[in-house]
Amino acid sequence: MLLALFPYLSALLIEEVERRPDKVVLRARVRSTTGACYCGHSSSRVHGGYVRTLRDVAVGGLGVVIELHIRRFRCENPACTAVTFAEQIAGLTTPHGRYTPLLRGLLMQIGLALAGRAGARLAAAVGITVGRDTLLRMVRSLPEPETGEVEVLGVDDFAFRKGRHYGTVLIDMATHRPLHLYDGREGEDLAAWLRGHPEVKVICRDRSSGYGEGARVGAPQAQQVADRYHLWANLGQAVEKTVNAHRSRLAEPLVGAEDGPGHPQAEPEVVQPSKELKIVTRLREQHAAVHELWAQGMPKAAIGRKLGLHQATVRKLVNARSADDVVAKSLQRAHVVDPYVGYLHRRWNEGIRNAAQLHREIQELGYPGGELAVQRHLRRYRTGRGHAPAVGPKPPSVREVTSWIMTHPEHLRDGDADKLHRLRERDPDLDRLTGHVRKFAIMMTARQGDQLEDWITGVEQDTLAPLAGFARNLRRDFNAVRNGLSLPHSSGAVEGNINRLKMLKRQMFGRAGLDLLRKRVLLAR
Repeated sequence: MLLALFPYLSALLIEEVERRPDKVVLRARVRSTTGACYCGHSSSRVHGGYVRTLRDVAVGGLGVVIELHIRRFRCENPACTAVTFAEQIAGLTTPHGRYTPLLRGLLMQIGLALAGRAGARLAAAVGITVGRDTLLRMVRSLPEPETGEVEVLGVDDFAFRKGRHYGTVLIDMATHRPLHLYDGREGEDLAAWLRGHPEVKVICRDRSSGYGEGARVGAPQAQQVADRYHLWANLGQAVEKTVNAHRSRLAEPLVGAEDGPGHPQAEPEVVQPSKELKIVTRLREQHAAVHELWAQGMPKAAIGRKLGLHQATVRKLVNARSADDVVAKSLQRAHVVDPYVGYLHRRWNEGIRNAAQLHREIQELGYPGGELAVQRHLRRYRTGRGHAPAVGPKPPSVREVTSWIMTHPEHLRDGDADKLHRLRERDPDLDRLTGHVRKFAIMMTARQGDQLEDWITGVEQDTLAPLAGFARNLRRDFNAVRNGLSLPHSSGAVEGNINRLKMLKRQMFGRAGLDLLRKRVLLAR
């Protein structure tokens, strides 16, 4: 059994076994009377000897140290440049090595999986003492795998430091194996790599113009395929911008509240209007001032300097058709009291003005917040003991409406489907937006890339500016987008490798360079 696990034992004569608290020491010598030189000739002329210490894999949680008596022979081959040589045992020793090949291979795998500090801790837990720097040197010494021939290539970037420093990873889409990793994301570097691989037929990438140009220059024979995930994500961003521009229309019209079936609530004699929030007042004033200066022909940068506003804020105010479109976001901010406002107002109008009592009542209905939030909400109605206004249903958030539009109709919950249906009936713009999105989804899932031109034309003729911008952007990369909507290739394997790369990068906490990250990405599986 031991010979099957450790073949080198048959070549050794074990003279002594010593067990120590943290390790087992084996003292041994070689059975053979001759040794083989590097030139291939055998010799029996012993020149001298020494004790060589080797470390092997742990047994029973204890480290194994082999103190091996090594003989040095004289080489009898006159043509050999070596005068003397030390005997080597296959599977046990390597020139100048202090670890057995078995232990060295184990430590390399630990180093690839966990790098330095974590790898050293794991090795210590199984009885192997090794330093983190030793593990990293072992990983760096590993040869990189051969690339081989690649027909379908995946390309994507990753961030060393988000927004500042990026790198590129290339993936073999047939095996999902990383092929190459380099610093930067310029098209010239990709083109240089592709020139050395003329066998590439398909390149899966995101919609980066740099990668597109690099693929065109380096591999003109290859088809470029824009990833469907990025297309759908970009479409979702355009949909969210469009819904955000219609934020003021998301609320359903107020319907008369009822105390019970067939008993409409009586309108109170005195209604204390809600005091407008300071941020809402400020936004209305800024919107009026910006549009007044814009009507006079003043550029946006000058308006920002005159009013002390950031250029992005000026652009947002200029693009808003009315002040309500700007203040809608502030008015519709979610608050912990929102689901219980209708109950609080009804009880307030019935004469219950004690915030502590109202807090206890809504707690029984599931309110998770504190009494202070209830006090702050009711404080605006205490002046003059006025009545609280009737509250309509809370409008859905922009993210909710976007998710309804981007979700397959059969996968929507009944309540969400009803809300979207009513919203489409109230707002023709959002109705057309939903239609465009669903046509694109059918085109993408059914691989109907030949209909892309008609879809883009229809969207460009509509009045939905963010969606039209998305459509115009597709024209700049039309062939790759059409291939992405027609061919079965995708960048799913690339995104999976990017996630794995991020995990390896964060595991090293910025203490290592590109060379170590490259080894771990290409070799660790």
